[in-house]
Amino acid sequence: MAKTAIIEAAGGPEAFKLVDREVGEPGPGELRIRHEAVGLNYIDVYQRSGLYPMQFPHALGMEAAGIVEAVGDGVTHLKAGDRAAYAATPPGAYCEARVMPAAQVCPVPDGIALETAAAMMLKGMTVEYLFHRTTPLKAGDTVLFHAAAGGVGLIACQWARSEGITLIGTAGTDEKCRLALEHGATHCINYRSEDFVARVRELTDGAGVDVVMDAVGADTFDGSLDCLKPLGMLISFGNASGPVAPFNLGILGGKGSLKVTRPTLFTHIAKHEDCQAMARHLFDKVLKGDVTIRIDQRFALDQVADAHRALEGRQTTGSTVLLP
Repeated sequence: MAKTAIIEAAGGPEAFKLVDREVGEPGPGELRIRHEAVGLNYIDVYQRSGLYPMQFPHALGMEAAGIVEAVGDGVTHLKAGDRAAYAATPPGAYCEARVMPAAQVCPVPDGIALETAAAMMLKGMTVEYLFHRTTPLKAGDTVLFHAAAGGVGLIACQWARSEGITLIGTAGTDEKCRLALEHGATHCINYRSEDFVARVRELTDGAGVDVVMDAVGADTFDGSLDCLKPLGMLISFGNASGPVAPFNLGILGGKGSLKVTRPTLFTHIAKHEDCQAMARHLFDKVLKGDVTIRIDQRFALDQVADAHRALEGRQTTGSTVLLP
């Protein structure tokens, strides 16, 4: 049996219920993993609230790390006793142990603690595809990154610095702006006290940025478009403030033949070999010291509702983990 946080219907943080579930044995292509730490991500909020529909009852959680206890037929990249981590579907990481598909579970190299791995898989591989798999970026390019002091943002600040990319961040407090700057942002704009569009134009001598990376959504979408150079790209990869409203596609032409894309991590990691390569790239960045994973909040599994309240209340910085 394994304690598991489930929801039986979409709702607020109070929807969580802790239950005991049978774990069972892995079938072909599956493994059983006992978690040491579980990552918290905004996609968990979208699923819990109903923004991303799912069948109920269902366990939540997309990211964790632990020890492999058993593997099913056909699993060759991991074995019992291995240290492993994942960001993967289906949801269900908010638990002590689970059986799941093995293809997107990755061996964790020596030198990376399992708690660290749990805090970085979804966020770190998101940054990997943003900088390397969505649109060409090179040293000297300029990126605007919203929510730069969050879990994804602090990794992105460091990643940009390691690649010679200028990153202009936004955050909601001066303290969060300082945190982003400490982690490698070239500039950071407090969007509560400054007009981020005007400030971006000032910082770029009126040119705008090559790429905007935006996980905020409704509140920043229009302004993000106005920060781009002609032919620039807006990468919309989240909806922390709510989904982007429908818009007239023609405005992209009028603003400079702009491009907009809405990628997901799970498309990028769908193939086993792509997922493993992305994880290795992320691990290499951490082992080389280019990226340090900051865990600023820890909650017990039975405090998952409090963890969600903190995340939604924008009271968190860096990564948050649940400890089974």
